[in-house]
Amino acid sequence: MRIQLLAASAAFVMMSGAALAQSTIIVQEQPPVVTGSTLVVPGEVRTYVMEQTVPSVTYQGDVVVGTALPNTVEIHTVDGYNDYAYTVVNQRRVLIDPQTRTVIQVLD
Repeated sequence: MRIQLLAASAAFVMMSGAALAQSTIIVQEQPPVVTGSTLVVPGEVRTYVMEQTVPSVTYQGDVVVGTALPNTVEIHTVDGYNDYAYTVVNQRRVLIDPQTRTVIQVLD
């Protein structure tokens, strides 16, 4: 009986080790994720943009998601996140896709 209990315990320990090995998480920088009509932006990006002090640019027209800003509007990159840029337009902070200069989110 003792040998069977020892063998069962050893088998249990080996199986739980395999289960624990499967919980490895690999984190990679990812471009913005769109789920339905909602854009999921990393919290670090939002925090970074909200903490920066840049002058506001006056822009004629509505600043909404999908608006492509002209080259005259200076945009700033987000450190560590190449897929995001930002600026302040008409006193509103906006996240921008730096490749297309398109507004991807208006932060309030």
